[in-house]
Amino acid sequence: MTYAGTTRREPRRTESVDLQVLRTSLDWRRAGQDVWLATVIETYGSAPRPVGSMAALNASGHVEGSVSGGCVEDDLADWLARDAMGLRDGRCFVYGKDADERARLRLPCGGHLHVWLEPLPADLVERILHAADDGVLVSRSLDLASGLSTLANATSGTVTRRTGTRFTHVIGPTSRLILIGASEVSRCLAPMAQALGYQVTVIDPRREYLDTWPHDGCALSASMPDDAIAASPPDVRTAVVALSHDPKLDDMALLEALKSAAFYVGAMGSLRTTQARRSRLALFDLDAARITGLRGPVGIDIGARTPMEIAISVAADLVKVARGSVTATEPDRSGRSPWSGEEIAVE
Repeated sequence: MTYAGTTRREPRRTESVDLQVLRTSLDWRRAGQDVWLATVIETYGSAPRPVGSMAALNASGHVEGSVSGGCVEDDLADWLARDAMGLRDGRCFVYGKDADERARLRLPCGGHLHVWLEPLPADLVERILHAADDGVLVSRSLDLASGLSTLANATSGTVTRRTGTRFTHVIGPTSRLILIGASEVSRCLAPMAQALGYQVTVIDPRREYLDTWPHDGCALSASMPDDAIAASPPDVRTAVVALSHDPKLDDMALLEALKSAAFYVGAMGSLRTTQARRSRLALFDLDAARITGLRGPVGIDIGARTPMEIAISVAADLVKVARGSVTATEPDRSGRSPWSGEEIAVE
């Protein structure tokens, strides 16, 4: 394997559900099948899937993704089997209007959802996927009255939501995860993070670890971690987790990461190891508030022992912090969501 600073392998095999849905739908279309895209555009009360969730349906009856967990997809497929030719620009379907329908569709009590069904906008999907491969977050603006869409870069504050007859859908890799060390925990955590929508970068100058990295779609760097982070400082959509088991690598990387705008900085180790690490960091030009913000021992306490269990605990903690669910007693460097980043350019 060769390294030029960072090297990304292709094809990417593990990524967010949204991007998987779009890739599969485009593959179906290129194979000559008729394809339709369903998107949750609004929910009320309890809903099985959040706004922005997508499912692709093809003429063979196959479904990729989910807007409800099954029953709504079946209803949409039945409707397409009867009247697909009547669907040109798109149509809004409302589910859960009454108790009988909620029971039939197994929707949560009191919940209902609006689903937009449209013929696959293949050109738009190609552009979204191209942007995602470049690490760019994009925003699709859908006019529900006409069915017309426009695509732009997702700027700070852009969120997925419906406003009147306009639906804004933010799609792409939501955040970036930098893993310090190609350790066993990193190898377990990377595909989980990719499935959550993170772009994963692995930094480890130890070639004996990096050369055997097993996952596609990750950026790999053999640079010293502190140099790599200093050269490209993390932004508010970036998490940094030190997992190398080598203080020389972890500590210097953390020193740079804690100075940055990263929304999450964590390190693996026991309470004693974490206390010693904080003491070492205090010897450098780093204020106490930033040192306190280090999430260590990293992850949610679930009694994890194995690399996979530790990776699960870290992934859960990433979700917790990203969703703004950190309590006042827990370390939280900024209180900012990784989706509140700066403007990202789209070619």
